[in-house]
Amino acid sequence: MVNINQIKKLREETEVSISECKKALTEAKGDFQKAKKILRQWGKDFAKKKIEKEAKQGIIESYIHSNKKIGAMIELCCETDFVAKSSDFQKLAHELALQITAITPSEETPLFDQPWIRDETKTIKDVIDEYIAKLGENIIIKRFVRYEI
Repeated sequence: MVNINQIKKLREETEVSISECKKALTEAKGDFQKAKKILRQWGKDFAKKKIEKEAKQGIIESYIHSNKKIGAMIELCCETDFVAKSSDFQKLAHELALQITAITPSEETPLFDQPWIRDETKTIKDVIDEYIAKLGENIIIKRFVRYEI
């Protein structure tokens, strides 16, 4: 039996809808960690379906490190202007700009395959897939640049 506190906790940690959290917990028979894995897989499956959608809208985000010696700019695209203006999409753009700033210039691992600086159990692709599932639109990094003095 799934209780409301489990659903709330899963919702807080994943930011997935309450109904999806409840379904995942039910499928996982109350196992919290298994439910998180189920939600992650559902997000990846959803992202695969969205990959065909054209992403013509978006934003440009930048980040300059506090020492003013390293910075990055990214063009992040989605399907609609509505999503591009959302705080979640803007948060993702900012996080990606931070990630690009943190990249070691000699890094040979493609951006999508790099561990996310906030949670090394996830790759950048995993993070983007989670946002695709959360926002319901295809999201692509059109281009980015990193500067360092």
